[in-house]
Amino acid sequence: MDVRSLFAAQTYSATKPAVQAIPQAGGPGKSTFAEIARELEATIRGGEQTAQAAMAGRADPHALVEALAQSELAVETVVAVRNKVVEAYQEILRMPV
Repeated sequence: MDVRSLFAAQTYSATKPAVQAIPQAGGPGKSTFAEIARELEATIRGGEQTAQAAMAGRADPHALVEALAQSELAVETVVAVRNKVVEAYQEILRMPV
């Protein structure tokens, strides 16, 4: 057996456990989307609360800018994912039957 192929086989067997799927309790995909939705809601809610506190004079401007940037990034991410889903759906509709 060639030394290079032996090294490749050892490297492959060492990295194989790193790419195995992690079992989920709620079924595939269910808990992941629920967690993402909760995190999105918490991020936006935190931004709103920080904005209200800043308007009342209870929060510093740096915290306001940081919270608004996080909210903006979260919304942009959701919009990008939604656009990809719509694009995939349109591709499916264009497929010949």
